[in-house]
Amino acid sequence: MDIVVKGRKTEVPERFRKHVAEKLKLDKIQKFDGKVISLDVEVSKEPNPRQADRAARVEITLRSRGPVIRAEAAAGDPYAALDLATDKLDARLRKEHDKRYSRRGNGRLSAAEVAEVVPGAASFNGEGELIPEETPPAVPTTRIGSLEVQGEGPLVVREKTHVAAPMTLDQALYEMELVGHDFYLFVDSETKESSVVYRRHAYDYGVIHLRTDPLASDEAGGAGGALGG
Repeated sequence: MDIVVKGRKTEVPERFRKHVAEKLKLDKIQKFDGKVISLDVEVSKEPNPRQADRAARVEITLRSRGPVIRAEAAAGDPYAALDLATDKLDARLRKEHDKRYSRRGNGRLSAAEVAEVVPGAASFNGEGELIPEETPPAVPTTRIGSLEVQGEGPLVVREKTHVAAPMTLDQALYEMELVGHDFYLFVDSETKESSVVYRRHAYDYGVIHLRTDPLASDEAGGAGGALGG
């Protein structure tokens, strides 16, 4: 696999191409993801002199059989921007690698650990006799607005409001990959509907459009749910 370095509205000197090859060590990347298909590096330049400290922008795109991983950074020169983008790429590769590793599991639980780790598992004493379960105490219930909370939670601990310009589906996909998330909330510029694009499998994506039904009852279930299928 080769590293493809290209410039967007700017020329890339050979010295920088060699620096990219030295900075992005393929053997290190393949330790985190052994199914890498391509690795692209795009360099662009900001013409606005007021943004001289962010004039050089480097975007690294890694494609494999898994999700596309992107890392982007801007700095005063392309070498510094490459260093920042490489650090971001390493962090995202480690995160994706750890996620895959945790899904596979790194060992089995012993019989003695099951009761401590698995909620609701039966407990036995030293004679092999079943220890009867204690009756749990009553859980207090509290209402917070329209939300009924049992015990300590769940609680709404963070709420955000974003102002966003309508965009196309292609732009939403690009923005999602740019931030490295598995889903992206946006307003569809064609339908003016609130929509969510999300990653499914490999290079497949899904999109959900939220449309208001004036005939639906206020008590009916909404369209919210897991992003899947």
